[in-house]
Amino acid sequence: MRALLSWTWPALLLSLLRQTRSAGEGGCLRASDILSCAGLGLDRPPADVPASVAALDLSHNWMSVLRGGSFEGLLRLRSVRLAHNRLTAILPGAFRNSSGELLRYLDLSSNKLRALEAASFRDLPGLEELLLFNNLLVTVERDAVAALGGLRRLYLSHNRLADFPFRSVRGHPDLVLLDLSWNRLPRLPLAKLTSLPARLQRALYLHGNPLACDCATYRVLRLWELRGYPAVSDFQRDHTCLIDGVRGLSARFLPDFPQACNSSAVTPQSSEVTVKAGGPALLHCSTALTGAHLTFFWVSPHHEYVAAPGNKGSLSAFANGSLRIAAARAEDSGVYWCVARDAAGRRNETQEVNVTVVPQHAGRHHDSFNTGLTTLLGCLVSLILVLMYLYLTPCRRRRRPASANEAGPESGRSSILGPATTEGPGRNRHVVFLEPVGKRQNGRPGLGGALEGHVGPGSLLEPAARQTLPDAALVLP
Repeated sequence: MRALLSWTWPALLLSLLRQTRSAGEGGCLRASDILSCAGLGLDRPPADVPASVAALDLSHNWMSVLRGGSFEGLLRLRSVRLAHNRLTAILPGAFRNSSGELLRYLDLSSNKLRALEAASFRDLPGLEELLLFNNLLVTVERDAVAALGGLRRLYLSHNRLADFPFRSVRGHPDLVLLDLSWNRLPRLPLAKLTSLPARLQRALYLHGNPLACDCATYRVLRLWELRGYPAVSDFQRDHTCLIDGVRGLSARFLPDFPQACNSSAVTPQSSEVTVKAGGPALLHCSTALTGAHLTFFWVSPHHEYVAAPGNKGSLSAFANGSLRIAAARAEDSGVYWCVARDAAGRRNETQEVNVTVVPQHAGRHHDSFNTGLTTLLGCLVSLILVLMYLYLTPCRRRRRPASANEAGPESGRSSILGPATTEGPGRNRHVVFLEPVGKRQNGRPGLGGALEGHVGPGSLLEPAARQTLPDAALVLP
């Protein structure tokens, strides 16, 4: 029985595998919403791909062109792999009528693409990761990356790029990685690089390019190394440059640059400037560089490039390296970068100035509202009023009857205020409040019937009681 099972299971598994490969997908393997058609010698995407597929693998085939509608009807696609084909072009509309915003991952590596065109990816606004390494790219259109609004990672290493539109990625909202290593970049546009967001500078891979050996590039790379950016610190040995532009005669930028560059200028000098809202501010670019070929440019916190002579809104740059903010606003706060560049000596220095814009009324010396003094004054006034009420209130003093028989009609009520012997002649008068008790009406004490209860300070008379009892009844002799 065991022997029979040992022979039966492999046969059943092989039969199931054959059925899966021949189930209408041209020999592809399918598992749930994943379809793999790798290594089948396909020259185009299969036409019978199920609409429920979310991950499609078409790598290691012979496709040379992606035509319009190649993925039509695949409305759930999230990942497409087209690596190791022979693609030379991606025609407009190739991804039209597909998942569009749902597609997050596209692998086009190891093909023969020569240009990255914006029209090829206009139907993929939700794309987050695009792999284009190991192609033959020589051109990247300016709008190609800008059209991918959700892009986070772009891999362009091992191509033939001699230029890249860095300005197109400067304001990209989500891009956190740009790999341009092992291309053919001869020089780096330092003004554009330093204006990139810090999150992108951390993962801007530039090693393996035939850069010219100059102090300006060295200082930028050295600064990124000091800041611990992985793009530089993880690939120190691969950041090389050509000495005097001679191919084959190269040196390493890091850790020891062969030229005599002033490394003390690498670390930017920090300074703080505080300006009131609406007021002007003048920022100075401190540098030890001198000469007729010295130029300056500034980069604002909003990544605006400002160079003399010129202005950018409320910012104005001058030939001496100063930057003027005409009317400071709250959004003008932040770190301003100044770069002093000596074109003849191929040297530069950088400085950062932290500007803080405070409200117009901040810092003024007003007479503050003294709460403690006001409270004390209120207490004194209240105390004076109480004393005036206790001792200066006019009261009619009645003569004590000679005997009980001569007592007036109010003596009965006055007797409840206490024994007559508690106070003697000449003692101070005290005002108390009488709480009348007796019959109760709706839960409230009335004045009719025998008087019961007690008298105590703070007990308030009902309005009817105030009309019945005379003022003299409230005074203790």
